[in-house]
Amino acid sequence: MSINLLRPLVFFDIESTGLSITRDRMVEVALLKVFPNQHTEFKRYLLNPGIPIPAEVSAIHGIKDEDVKFAPRFEQVAGEVFEFLQDSDLAGFNALRFDIPMLAEEFFRVGLDLEIEKRQTVDVQLIFHKMEERNLSAAYRFYCQKELENAHSAEADIRATWDVFQAQIQRYPTLPNSVEGIAEFTGNQQRVDLEGKLIKAQDGVVKFNFGKHKGRSVVDVFRSEPSYYSWMMDGDFPAYTKKIITEIKLNL
Repeated sequence: MSINLLRPLVFFDIESTGLSITRDRMVEVALLKVFPNQHTEFKRYLLNPGIPIPAEVSAIHGIKDEDVKFAPRFEQVAGEVFEFLQDSDLAGFNALRFDIPMLAEEFFRVGLDLEIEKRQTVDVQLIFHKMEERNLSAAYRFYCQKELENAHSAEADIRATWDVFQAQIQRYPTLPNSVEGIAEFTGNQQRVDLEGKLIKAQDGVVKFNFGKHKGRSVVDVFRSEPSYYSWMMDGDFPAYTKKIITEIKLNL
């Protein structure tokens, strides 16, 4: 069985200055675009984040300040990356927790909106965790019978993720063979924003998934405690989360 793509699916991986979606910046992004006919196109960008790369982070992905000193800033390549992602669904390994929110945040800073709500998203890690519960290196060893060399290199990681994804489709005949079906299988369609701060209940009601109002309807909270919206807008929440709650607020 092979995956049935109705439009391109872009696998991508990000290396950054840290794990904060709002405070850290990208230093590398690799993108592998898989077309419905299985043809692929690859792009990689080394980026100057504009802030220092901590030594402990460089020790993980191997990218240091001197490596990106003359690299372009994201805003210089954002248009090209945005164009590459047009009319495509998105995929990656641990993509929903980090890569997709980080990329969306970088785009928001330069005035571009990925409109995630109009795309299907596939996190290969979620398939793996549901089926085997291991990390990318173990997934590559398990599904592809090979050792992952250059782990934490964006290109090596994203190519390994594509290989693992294809092997998962072959190994599990019960998996849906469409991006939409896999997105539903991994459960990420329950998320309303990228970090999972907001989720949609079975009845379609958007609810908070964190803090003192966890489990409560966003609409009910904003009606009974209007200051909670202001607190979120002033807080350290990703721009995409703020976009969603603003749309809800405006529709009250």
